[in-house]
Amino acid sequence: MKVAPLKSSFMLISMLGFMISVVYTSFGKLSETWGFTFGFVFALMFVASLISMTHAPIDQQLKMAEDFSPMHGSEHHKTHVHNK
Repeated sequence: MKVAPLKSSFMLISMLGFMISVVYTSFGKLSETWGFTFGFVFALMFVASLISMTHAPIDQQLKMAEDFSPMHGSEHHKTHVHNK
């Protein structure tokens, strides 16, 4: 089974979407049919992000991270400020 790495924002959107759909449905701003449908879709998105998180290779996930920059030995010393 091939698993595509997903961004962490995908998981965040799924959690927020599920919570918002539950709240809107409970306060009557969204019908129960649409509330269930949105909740189900966002729950599936969350499950997909969990599967992606546990099965995707770490190298692909690190390449997707925008702030990832591997630090090598000489570069590591350049970034730290030493107080004398």
